[in-house]
Amino acid sequence: MKDRKKQRGMKAEIRASKKRSEYMATVVVVAILVAIIAIASFLIYSYLNPSSNQTSTTQLKAAIVDHLSLTAPNQTFIQTARNMLETANYTVDYYPRDNVSVEFYRNLPKQGYSLMILRVHSTFKDESVVLFTSERYSTKEYREEQMFDRLGAVAYTVEEAKQGIVYFGIMPSFVEHSMKGRFNNAVIVMMGCDGLKYTSMAEAFVQKGARVYISWNGPVSASHTDQATTQLLEHLITEKQAIKQAVTETMKEVGPDPVDESILIYYPTTSEAENYVIPEPKSNLTTITTNVAETNPKIEKLKDEC
Repeated sequence: MKDRKKQRGMKAEIRASKKRSEYMATVVVVAILVAIIAIASFLIYSYLNPSSNQTSTTQLKAAIVDHLSLTAPNQTFIQTARNMLETANYTVDYYPRDNVSVEFYRNLPKQGYSLMILRVHSTFKDESVVLFTSERYSTKEYREEQMFDRLGAVAYTVEEAKQGIVYFGIMPSFVEHSMKGRFNNAVIVMMGCDGLKYTSMAEAFVQKGARVYISWNGPVSASHTDQATTQLLEHLITEKQAIKQAVTETMKEVGPDPVDESILIYYPTTSEAENYVIPEPKSNLTTITTNVAETNPKIEKLKDEC
């Protein structure tokens, strides 16, 4: 009798031990799943919102993309803009005309610029703004992107187009679908003609993560856009003015383009964009500037005597 009770007790203890083991295994599995979900959520959030974990700890970078350096060179403007930015502790990368290719634009969001000055030729086609590259056009290159109107063919003049002197042009859909990475709340200053004649290009940059896009609503001369952009940078970078105030003050000072009467405007026109103030950099400038120039030979580092 005692042996039977003892056996029943042992069986009950074994069953209880199995239940405890199963319970502990379940707890461990649930804990692992929760950890995986938490890590995945953090990684997705970090990818979609890069500004939340980069802006406060990294050096702010600015790019000057000088596609006009051959047809309308202005080293005074370039040097003035560079000095202004470096005085404000920005790392400044300068890209002359030869660097401005399709692949350059494709990888632009990955460079981490918080301010981009696009001194580039631009035009429009079917209510879409198009940015020039320096890469000669070919029907054999980038066929898929041409098929989906991400890349087009552009020329400086009708005469050159007839002669076959044609270049690849960046369409808004290229910015949305072919550029790699996202812009880190960057401010885009698009100095070329018709940059905001239509909002298509501005919308594409904003969809890609830019905070605001500033440009002209019609044709503009190189000298006038250089003058206006110098004043704009003074207000945005040196005086730390908000977007709306900086653009308004700039137009009061330089006025519309004297020939085409185009004006500088911005997109989007939300209160958040209008009141945005570009944050101040927080890192050592000289070391970083030197390292960037040394590690990327494709970036032309401006000499002090230029």
